[in-house]
Amino acid sequence: MIAKTSPMGWNSWDCWGAAVDEATVRANAAYMAEHLKEFGWEYVVVDIQWYEPGALSHAYRPFADLEMDEYSRLLPAPGRFPSSAGGKGFGPLADYVHSLGLKFGIHIMRGIPRQAAHRNTKILGTDKTARDIADPSSVCFWNSDMYGVNPRREGARAYYESIFALYASWGVDFIKCDDIAREMPRCEEELKLLSSALRSCGRDMVLSLSPGPALPEKAELYKATSNMWRITDDFWDDWKLLYAMFERAERWCPHAGPGHWPDADMLPVGPVRQVYGRENRTKFTEDEQRTMLTLWSVMRSPLMIGGDMPGFDDFTLGLLTNREILGMHKNARGAHPVRRVKDGEGEYVVWTAQSAEGGSYLALFNLGEEDRTLAFSLAEDAELEGGHDVFDMWTGARVPDGTVFVPKHGTAALCVR
Repeated sequence: MIAKTSPMGWNSWDCWGAAVDEATVRANAAYMAEHLKEFGWEYVVVDIQWYEPGALSHAYRPFADLEMDEYSRLLPAPGRFPSSAGGKGFGPLADYVHSLGLKFGIHIMRGIPRQAAHRNTKILGTDKTARDIADPSSVCFWNSDMYGVNPRREGARAYYESIFALYASWGVDFIKCDDIAREMPRCEEELKLLSSALRSCGRDMVLSLSPGPALPEKAELYKATSNMWRITDDFWDDWKLLYAMFERAERWCPHAGPGHWPDADMLPVGPVRQVYGRENRTKFTEDEQRTMLTLWSVMRSPLMIGGDMPGFDDFTLGLLTNREILGMHKNARGAHPVRRVKDGEGEYVVWTAQSAEGGSYLALFNLGEEDRTLAFSLAEDAELEGGHDVFDMWTGARVPDGTVFVPKHGTAALCVR
């Protein structure tokens, strides 16, 4: 099974936008292998526009010339990814990532390059051309690189099979497909075609759908066609976005399970937005970062690091290598909120889950603006009788009396054994 457990890795977007280069990817892969691999982190994903020679930031150059082969398939820009020169594509970079014991991924946009349609280039495996299968009425409103593919036209499947055959030859393990998750039902048939072509390429690849918010009424479609799907638009280091994630997590948590994972998006920790050439460490407080990682872990969202890993400080590295929290991410079952309370002191939420290794988890989140002590009940919140050992997975401290101190915007992540 692909993605039997919720994927964990790094993605270049938060820090480098469209401008990431090979040296940066290699440096982050080396850091992951040395410091994070033993904790389960494994995917190294190159985000959008690796085929755009002039990409400089998180913004896109409209209608830029893209690196492309004779069969309408985008290729890494050699000026940014030198090892791709001579038609090697991402093969050498994937080989390097694999040599570290990690897995390699790339971002793609749904559809076929506009420039392929305009130049009417060939499609491998058919006499149809890019213009024959392109749908100029199906475009992304925030990026000009692609036209949608009309899945009913002859040659459409051959195109998608050709790109996934190319990615398989490079050794790609993870595909993040953009401009598709929230584009239902408009792109439903294209998603089905894309997913089917990927699954028949002969190599296991995780399929991740972006951007969100995904549509709850399409949950079964996402589960049938992909391994993870975004439940939110781009998530950044803003408390308002983290606060809003609790409602999304409640809506989507029943759909998490082996092979299919609702995705709360990347973790903007450590240095982010580095492409702008100044210090841009996350704006989340340390307590907010613990809250984020606790919520993502109890609901078993994929964990994709957004910051530049070689720039991590001790706190960030410790945050991402807490074995108990990552154990909850792996072992939580049936996670759901049991209480959300607004009172005179603020607002708090309690989540619970069973552990596949025995015992339970209780996660208490203080969403208010003041520190406070929160009460919990093993009998009511975790449906357990007395006589259990309770400790906070962040502090390691035992919590014996049914109450726990939680700072504002913070969490107490309790393991009950």
